[in-house]
Amino acid sequence: MHGKNPVISVIMGIYNCGDTLSEAIECIVHQTFSDWELIMCDDGSNDDTYEIAISYKEKYPEKIIVLQNEKNRGLNYTLNKCLKQARGKYIARMDGDDRCDKERFAIEINVLEKEPEISIVSTDMEFFDESGVWGKISHPEYPVPEDFVKESPFCHAPCMVKREAYMKVKGYSVSDKLLRVEDYHLWIKMYKCGYRGKNIHKCLYQMRDDRNAYSRRSFKNRLNEYYVKRLAIKTFRLKKWNYLFALRPIIVGLLPNFIYDKLHKGRLAK
Repeated sequence: MHGKNPVISVIMGIYNCGDTLSEAIECIVHQTFSDWELIMCDDGSNDDTYEIAISYKEKYPEKIIVLQNEKNRGLNYTLNKCLKQARGKYIARMDGDDRCDKERFAIEINVLEKEPEISIVSTDMEFFDESGVWGKISHPEYPVPEDFVKESPFCHAPCMVKREAYMKVKGYSVSDKLLRVEDYHLWIKMYKCGYRGKNIHKCLYQMRDDRNAYSRRSFKNRLNEYYVKRLAIKTFRLKKWNYLFALRPIIVGLLPNFIYDKLHKGRLAK
């Protein structure tokens, strides 16, 4: 890599996504805003994920960097490894099994350039599987600390964040308590430092989700979410009754699978 720094550094942790990685990378390659670099780190895949990433690096040697963990280390560690290589003014996320609109970068950068008080930008997000789009999620346009109690106030995968905000909070915190909630914790750290964000109410990103959400949410992950919610309440000095709301992921985790799935699909219904 050489020449001037790109405007955007895209960081992507990749793990066993050989079947979908090409589609995800092509979404970056075909962005209307083209001043980007893509930094992928393979997190110990045992399929052909790494080989596919390398084939794209060979095709776009000036634009793509490929890293590799010696063993599976988790998303927090992997994204931090990408961050260390990132040279862009803005840091964007992408996952190796998702896809996004070709205007995504242009629209997100427009917000960051026009609203200087904004450091975090994300978008509404659709969920899709082999049969098509089946749901979507949206968050408040300008999240405030009180919004952190309900859920993470930004979708992680579609986000674009000022590099300085990432550097100020030293990237993602690596801890077993933060697995599956690393982004939630990241936003708390950034808001604590005075950074603020905006959600664009357009679906510019699609997450591959097989609808079987319950199987991916272990009770340990639910405890992690409870931990982060409590942290948000403490950090922002929110009213004590919010601790009752913080219990929600644990209560939901005790529900029978079929009831949880019904609630989950209802919440994300289009």
